[in-house]
Amino acid sequence: MIKDLAEMSEREYFANVRRRPGMFVVGGRLGGLEAFLTGYDQHAIRHGGPGLRGWTEWLIARRSETCNHGWSGHVRHIALPDGWEHWDLPPGQEERVIDVLFSLLDEYLAEREADTTP
Repeated sequence: MIKDLAEMSEREYFANVRRRPGMFVVGGRLGGLEAFLTGYDQHAIRHGGPGLRGWTEWLIARRSETCNHGWSGHVRHIALPDGWEHWDLPPGQEERVIDVLFSLLDEYLAEREADTTP
C-alpha cells in the first residue's frame, strides 16, 4: 500500500518521484525534474515549509568548490567531473545526472532530518 502523499517525509516523497519520474514530469527528463524541484522548493517556502533551503550551499560544501552555476550546475559538476559540452545532455550523461541528483538530494535531506531530530 502506498502511503498518502501528505503523510510522506520529504525523503519518502522524493524517493517516490525518483521511482516514477514520468508521473511527475512529462517524459521524466532532467530539465523537467529540475523545474519540478524548483517549483516544489518555491511552493514549500511560500507556505511555510523548509523547501530545499540550504541545498545549494550543501552542494558547494560537498564539492569543496564553487562556481556561478545554481544547484543544477553543481549537481552536474559532481555527476560529470570531466565536464559537459551542452546543458542538453546526451542520454547516458542525463541518466547519470538524474541518478546522482536523487542520491545527493536524499543524502542532503537525511542530514537535514538528523539535524532537526532531538
